[in-house]
Order: sequence, then C-alpha cells, then structure tokens
Amino acid sequence: MNETELNKLKLLSAKIRIDVLKMLEKRGYGHLGGSLSIVELLSVLYGKHMKYDPKNPNWEDRDMLVLSKGHAGPGVYSTLANVGFIEKEMLYTLNDGGTNLPSHPDRMKTPGVDMTTGSLGQGTSAAAGIATGFRMLGSDQTVYLIVGDGELNEGQCWEAFQYIAHNKLNNCVVIIDDNKKQLDGLTKDICNPFCIEEKMTAFGFDTQVVKGDDEAAISDAIDKCKEVKDKAVCIILDSIKGQGVPFFEQMDANHSVKFDSDEVINATHEAIKELEAFVKEGE
Repeated sequence: MNETELNKLKLLSAKIRIDVLKMLEKRGYGHLGGSLSIVELLSVLYGKHMKYDPKNPNWEDRDMLVLSKGHAGPGVYSTLANVGFIEKEMLYTLNDGGTNLPSHPDRMKTPGVDMTTGSLGQGTSAAAGIATGFRMLGSDQTVYLIVGDGELNEGQCWEAFQYIAHNKLNNCVVIIDDNKKQLDGLTKDICNPFCIEEKMTAFGFDTQVVKGDDEAAISDAIDKCKEVKDKAVCIILDSIKGQGVPFFEQMDANHSVKFDSDEVINATHEAIKELEAFVKEGE
C-alpha cells in the first residue's frame, strides 16, 4: 500500500470515528466501545477491499459484510454514510421511533446492510451459509464476518467455525475483534477465552493477528487471506474497546456509554475537534 492509499484510509477512519461520536452523543447513549474498536477495519474493508455499489445496494455480485456483533451497528452505519449508501443526516435518527437505523442492523431497513444481526453468535452461521451459497454458484464473491471476542462465549460460533473450516470456505474471512472486554467486564474475568489464535488454528484456520488500529497491517492480512486456497481464514484484531479516543479507551464501562455528564460530553467534543482537524489537514 502506498502512502496516498494509506492516507486515504486514515482519513476515512477519522470520518467514521467522528460520525460514531456525533450520532451517539445526539442519541444520548449507545454502543460506543465496540463500534470504535472496529473503525480501522471498516475503513479498510469499504475503502479498499470490498466490492460494492452504493447506488445499487442489492447488486448481486457485491461482497457482503455480516456484523455478527450487531451492537456495533453505529460503526457500520457511519461507514455506510461515508461511502455513500445513506445520507449523513440519517445517522441522527438512530433508535428513533420508526427509524431505518435501529440499534442493531436490519437488512430490511438500511441500504448496505446485508444481514440482520444482534442475537450474538447467529451471524457466524449466516456468514457460513452465504459463503456456501457463493461457492455453489461458482462466484468469486467474499463475505466478511466480524465477531466479537465476548461473542465467542456463544457455542454457535464454534459450530459455525468448525463448518467453515471443514468445508475450507476461504471465501468467508472470519475477523475476530479481540478488544478484551464485553458487556460486564474483561473477557478473561467473565469466561477466559485463553489464546484465541491457538484455538482458531486448532479448528483448522489459517490465522493471523494484527493490530486493530493499523490500516496497513489489516489490509495486508486481508491480502494474505486471499492467497490461501486450501484452508479457512481468520484475522484476529488486537484492538482496544473505545479505540482512537483515549478517554473512552480508559473508561471502565465503555461497552455502552451514556452522554449524561460534562466529563463525557467535553471529552467527546475534544475528540471530535481533534479528528476534524486531522481530516482538514489531510484533505
């Protein structure tokens, strides 16, 4: 990746992060931590690797995204707005009555959403089915599956992983957001996942670990996945809940944040100010 391409992705990451912060502040609450931890991933997917057409969201030959950790919907919504699927004004309708932007993605409501998710674990099976369909059709399409580390508590994930690995569905890129936290605390304290890399490798995956805030490394990992022909593929993001905003990275209860204090609101405004300055300078 050359410097121009990398700068483009970093600018997209900043724009996505700005819109996540703005839309959740407007709502007054929301799933901030897990949305921010996948910002760079979403930037790389939509800014470089995925095949899609914002003017034709149901284009049959598109690549697909399954956000199994559906509570990170604000991250995807912000991305869709920045690449042209929806208008940015729509972001501020999050969770409103009758909105087309529900808390968790709904493919029947939002242009660009390929799978309805939210009940943790189920997206893994959906992605496995999509990948199977692509293979049966002889298509070169790819489905990208984003799974949370806390979500791995769900046995359905491992059933789907075993199926994906057994069938060598390398057209399903499994991406695990290892941000080390879930709703009630640290993953190691709630139900220790031990070494996710070793577990996925043991399940039969070609597995890579990359820093979750490094666009170049994420892109390189996806390129390597595309070179694997005879195994299932998995990327583990070594990420931080609340990634990209130090105040939220250090917040203990950052799974879902309430914007109900001067401290939180001021930190949000300061982060937005810094990110917007970065974007202005970069453009």
